[in-house]
Amino acid sequence: MTFTHLLILALIQGVTEFLPVSSSGHLILLPNLTGLQDQGPIIDVAVHVGTLGAVILYFWSDVKVALHGCTRLVRGKVDTASAFLALCLLIATVPVILFGLALKLSGFDDALRSTAVIGWSMLGFGIVLYWADQTGPQTKTAKDWSLKDALIMGLWQAIALIPGTSRSGITITAARQLGYSRQDGARLAMLMSIPTIIAAGALAGADVASRMDAQAARDGAIAAAFAFVAALAALALMMRLLKSVSFTPYVIYRVILGIILLVIAYS
Repeated sequence: MTFTHLLILALIQGVTEFLPVSSSGHLILLPNLTGLQDQGPIIDVAVHVGTLGAVILYFWSDVKVALHGCTRLVRGKVDTASAFLALCLLIATVPVILFGLALKLSGFDDALRSTAVIGWSMLGFGIVLYWADQTGPQTKTAKDWSLKDALIMGLWQAIALIPGTSRSGITITAARQLGYSRQDGARLAMLMSIPTIIAAGALAGADVASRMDAQAARDGAIAAAFAFVAALAALALMMRLLKSVSFTPYVIYRVILGIILLVIAYS
């Protein structure tokens, strides 16, 4: 892979992973619309590792709390706020793992990688995000996260396995519909991404490890580094903008892109 191609992939993944516009949809569209070589699973895993590092660094104070809670949780104790956070994250991750395994084993995941599917998902779930953001109350904070809300957000997150949906977008949609503020809803969505990306990366990583050579490892390291920088910048910008801006700009982008993709798909 050329350096330019790796840079483009890393920037796309890094910028779109945490914005509610679907990173997987954009990565699939790149070869579909440009004719460029499909990046393959090794680069997919690498750029996700880069974005994982970015979200862990940005939310390190929350991550430390969750990690401390995990030590309590493995001993069967949910007697602290940190253990409860870890339990909520675990519950929120289970649906996407089960749904992902079902898609993988059935082979149906490949059938979803089409321009038409991405177009409809971009458009439809963009409108749903707008509805939830405009009508949802802002009465809850991250401290109000409950097991019930974690499960509901986890079920919504599983829908993100449909390309074009956006994992962050659909979990933010769920959070806003449940009454969380924009910033706290985004914060919970980002924390939920950590175990989800780890689970997806572990599944894909085990599959590609045996096929990796020195060149693939070099390409993966370059892609991961650039994805890390791009994701950290995009995440910081979005969280800052949410203090004064709604999700409407992202919705407008999704609707326009969705319409363009549907025109391309059906023309």
